[in-house]
Order: sequence, then structure tokens, then C-alpha cells
Amino acid sequence: MPVYVLDPQSDAFPDPNRADRSGLLAVGGDLRPTRLLTAYAMGIFPWYNEGDPILWHSPDPRFVLQPSKFHLPRSLAKTMRKRLFEVRFDSAFEQVIEACATTPRPGQHGTWITAEMKDAYITLHRMGYAHSIESWQGGALVGGLYGVSLGRVFFGESMFAHVSDASKVAFASLVPVLVSWGFTLIDCQQETAHLARFGAEAWPRHRFLAELARALEAPTRVGAWKYPGPPDGTNE
Repeated sequence: MPVYVLDPQSDAFPDPNRADRSGLLAVGGDLRPTRLLTAYAMGIFPWYNEGDPILWHSPDPRFVLQPSKFHLPRSLAKTMRKRLFEVRFDSAFEQVIEACATTPRPGQHGTWITAEMKDAYITLHRMGYAHSIESWQGGALVGGLYGVSLGRVFFGESMFAHVSDASKVAFASLVPVLVSWGFTLIDCQQETAHLARFGAEAWPRHRFLAELARALEAPTRVGAWKYPGPPDGTNE
């Protein structure tokens, strides 16, 4: 199936079901906020390497976590009870995305979080659509993740850890908050072992798109998020 070339003057995308077997749907365009938000609402996201044109994807299957079905591994629960980290929301978005871009990862050379991508998501953050969830220790940012929120969906983008379990604690702290806010989907995009341990599973694209459409019927929580703390009122 031929890859669709985006019209630079339009935010329109083709039907996600036209993506090829790898999930690649379209090429070109830019990362302006209206185009990005349109893409996420259609189950499409950008993912490409430095020097390449912008590539837009809608994989099949899609790795998804339903917040209400989140599984907290026993070892991580034990770590969280030790309160080694202070969790914050939206207090250091630019630091989080920079750390996600620059933290070395086994088997990975370079980063897909280009300067263009960083600028685009920082703009979304300032508009109130992109959010960071952070783990702090001794006054230093040691782990976290960022993503985009629309309706009752959180689209996870990337995470990093400079201290063992720091990003996992941030994620595990986010999920119950999303449950309390009525969120029904966390889009994990691609399968990873630790997200599978949390209960994420592969959905056929058609199921994901149907659930996404329902979740987007709800209003978006636009603006800065504040971590309310764990159920007992203390911070991790």
C-alpha cells in the first residue's frame, strides 16, 4: 500500500487503516500543534530519526493499557512503600523531554526525540495538552515520563530513569490518578516488557480506534496537572 504524502497546507490525515504492515501511514507535513492534535485524535503519532522526513504511524496491533486493569508488581509496590521518590506532575516538562532524548538506552544509538520534536511537545505542554510525570530524589530529577492527553486518553511518549525504578514509580503513581479522573485508555504505542508487566496488551487497530473515539467524547483536562498524592495523603 503506498504511503500517503501529507499536504503541507492541511492538517488532514488519511484513514489510519491505510497504514502499511509496519504501521507507517504518511510522510511529510510538520509538527504544528493543530496537526499533532489531529493526529493523536485519529490514533496516529510521529516517529522518525534525525535527518529523515516526518513519518506518521498507526501500528496494528496497538499496545494499550486500561488504567482500571493496571497491575502493580509486588516488587514495585515494595519500592513505593519505601517512599524513595517525590512524585510531581508538570513541574519540569522541558527537563523530562530533554532527559528522555539524551539518556542512553541499551541497543539504541541516537534518539528519535529530535530538536524539532522537543520544540513541538514543549509547545503542546505550554498549551496544556502535554504533561510530565516526574520522580525526584534529593532535589534532583531522577526519572519520569511525558505524553499527550486528549479526552479520557493519555498517549505515552517516552520515559527515562537515572535511578532504578524512578520512571516506573512515576508511571505507577500516574495510573490511579487517571482512574480517579475517569480515563479509560493509556496508549503505549509499541510493546515493551515492563509495560506488559503492568497489564498492557496488544489490541487490533480497529478495537483501539473504536475505544479511542469513545474516550474522546469526554472533555480534555487542558492546563497544568497537579499530583494529588497517593491515597494515604503522603508523597512517594
